[in-house]
Formats: sequence, C-alpha cells, structure tokens
Amino acid sequence: MYSNIVVPYNYEYVKLSKNEIEECILDIAMGNSTAISRLYELTHVSIYGFALSILKNIHEAEDVLHDVYIKIIENAHTYEGNGKPMAWVFTITKNLALMKLRKAKHHVDIDEIIEILPAKCEGDVLENKQLITAAFSYITDEERNILILHVVAGYKNHEIAKLLDLPLATVLSKYHRAIKKIKKYMSEEEK
Repeated sequence: MYSNIVVPYNYEYVKLSKNEIEECILDIAMGNSTAISRLYELTHVSIYGFALSILKNIHEAEDVLHDVYIKIIENAHTYEGNGKPMAWVFTITKNLALMKLRKAKHHVDIDEIIEILPAKCEGDVLENKQLITAAFSYITDEERNILILHVVAGYKNHEIAKLLDLPLATVLSKYHRAIKKIKKYMSEEEK
C-alpha cells in the first residue's frame, strides 16, 4: 500500500521531537497512512545526513533515505517504544547504507556535496572542495559523520549528541579535532 511513496527532498532543518517521532512510528504501526508524512518532515534531514556520512554519495544517500521510510512502514510494528526512536531509525539507516556499501565500491564526489552545502557555507567553491576533500581524507569516520551532520544537515553539537547517542563532550571533542585536522591540512597546503 505504501510502495509508491515519493519522498520529496529539501534541506530545510526541522527540530526533532522525540515524543512526536515515537508517536509517528506507533501510528504507522497501527496503519495511519498520514503519520509517515509527518515522520518524514521531522526526520529526513537527519536520516539523509547520516546516510550521506556513511555513503559519501548524494544519489545513494537519497536512495537510502527513501528505503528507510519503506523499512519503517514495514517494521513499525516491531518498534518497542523504548524512548529512543531516532536510535531505532538510525539503526535502520545504518544497516541499509552498509548493505549498499557492500554491494559496490564508493568514492567521494566532492562536486555533488558542494551542491548541497547550506547557503551559509557557500562562497569560494574551491575552498569548500579543499575543505571537504581534507575532511574525508584526514579525519576518522566518526569525526566525518559529526562534521557532515553539522555542516550539511545544520545540526548543533548537542543535537548531534542526541542523534548519535553520544555524550556531548565526545561530540564536541571530535568536532573540534576534525576542524583542527582540517585547518592543519589547509595551512600545510598554503605553504
């Protein structure tokens, strides 16, 4: 009944409400077909940013974004209401992204990522390309995930901590470490 869902794509930031997300999942489990639209509205930026941080490819991240909502519809009845709905959603996202990675080898397409940078990050395209190239080359996967959720999806560090179920101090240190590594790389390149 939901197989023809077309998930419109925009990069507008939406604050997450844990209770509202959980209600949507429970409503989907009870067959409420309008709940998936609200769930999409609340979560698509987070899911897309997380998928992109794993896949490093816009088109594949968009495919995973779509597939996540199909999986949620199919499996909402298995959600146990544990108070961490985004952890459940991110587990689905991660599993789908990793399955996609196993099927083919992927590379970072810097030009595609530049296209989706928020307006506040637009400017010198060459500088953004270097920054992103450095980010993907010189930082850890976890640092990259945090950086992409912050830069691409527009989340603040405390929101990322909640989304990834990490302590705020860990997110802050990894974010600052990633920025420091990138700045060091950029300064070495200028020499």
